[in-house]
Amino acid sequence: MDKWLDNPWFLKGVALLLAMLLFSTAPKIDPNKPGNVNVPSDEDSELLSGVPVKSYYDSENFVVSGIPETVDVTIQGPRNIVQQAKALRNFEVYVDLTNEEMGEHQVEIQIREISERLKVTIDPMYATVSIQEKVTKEFNVEAEYNSAIVENGYLAGAPVVKPGKVQITGAKDVVEKVSYVKATVNVDGQIRDDVTREAAVLVLDKEMNKLNVQVEPQLVQVTIPVRSSSKKVPLEIVQKGTLPEDVSIESITSDVEEATILAPPDVLERVDQVRVEVDVSSIEEDTELTLPVIISNGVIQVAPETAKVTIKVKRQEEESQEAGGQEVGSQEAENQEAETQEDITVSNIPISVSGQNEEYEVTILDPDNGVGSLTVSGQNDRITSIEESDFQLLIDVSGLAEGEHSVDIEVSGPEDVEWRLAKEKASVSITKRDA
Repeated sequence: MDKWLDNPWFLKGVALLLAMLLFSTAPKIDPNKPGNVNVPSDEDSELLSGVPVKSYYDSENFVVSGIPETVDVTIQGPRNIVQQAKALRNFEVYVDLTNEEMGEHQVEIQIREISERLKVTIDPMYATVSIQEKVTKEFNVEAEYNSAIVENGYLAGAPVVKPGKVQITGAKDVVEKVSYVKATVNVDGQIRDDVTREAAVLVLDKEMNKLNVQVEPQLVQVTIPVRSSSKKVPLEIVQKGTLPEDVSIESITSDVEEATILAPPDVLERVDQVRVEVDVSSIEEDTELTLPVIISNGVIQVAPETAKVTIKVKRQEEESQEAGGQEVGSQEAENQEAETQEDITVSNIPISVSGQNEEYEVTILDPDNGVGSLTVSGQNDRITSIEESDFQLLIDVSGLAEGEHSVDIEVSGPEDVEWRLAKEKASVSITKRDA
């Protein structure tokens, strides 16, 4: 027996027999039965998304395009190493172009500083890159803004950009495509004073597509100068209504000779006066009135807004007394004085039109044929010499749109007679001229 125990082959045989007995007595595990536990594998796999890609090339002289900013990296290997790499990401994905010449190349995207025990897959594995000469050119910056931000009655001048030029750096063929270098100013609300804003510089090609270039500086300062659109015009005194029979006007004067109007440029160009209207139908004695200054359509503001008008009158009784002073107690002289007053009707006076836009045609519908008439009162010797050409009738259509309108008829005539219009308003039609 001792000999057997000393025999190594005997001991190997006994060990093998015992191993077989133990294996045959071990229970079988069904993985599909509840309660059984799976032993995890030591292998693991992880997908790392959005891993940045570094590139190595001569950045002072060349520009590279076509390298993806990020890639997806799949790592597979021992669980502890996979999880460590996932958590730390202490590896580098890169493209090495240091030995490549200008032109287009297909290069491999590589990884380094990662455990050799991991299997690594990069998606995409290759990139088609273009290596081009880097150039820098200087361009003028053009400022842009929405003209609607300028309040009505004000004008914006040419924007001032500081600095007025920028340096644009990029691939030679891209820089050659530069057509516009713009700085767009954004302003909330409307402006009536100078405004200064900082604006980003945009570089665009002729199709207004943004180009991938470097701009220095990226921000510029833009100032939009704003001034009022105004001018001074004379003030005209216009009489309305008919004086009482025994009253005549010696003079009408105003403390305002001219006013400043604020309007868009097109309106400003065609408006040449403002007016005050004096209703003389109730004037029986010397009177002082404060009246509003009337402006044409399209005028936004006028200064001053009112004018003080002084009216001096003479009654026929006073005239008779003055005549009586010259011929004391002479009833005949008074009758003669009364007989010197006379009324006549002046007809067929053409009505002129002012403020007409060249793009539109103005037709006077009423009075007929575009002529007016008025009744003129005055001294007999003066009335007999009155002619149609002594009076001018005018309507102002400034700022009127297409359609029919009722417009005041303004009268200019001799100062030593009085008049009243047969029709104080004209009906006009405004239509767009054929192209």
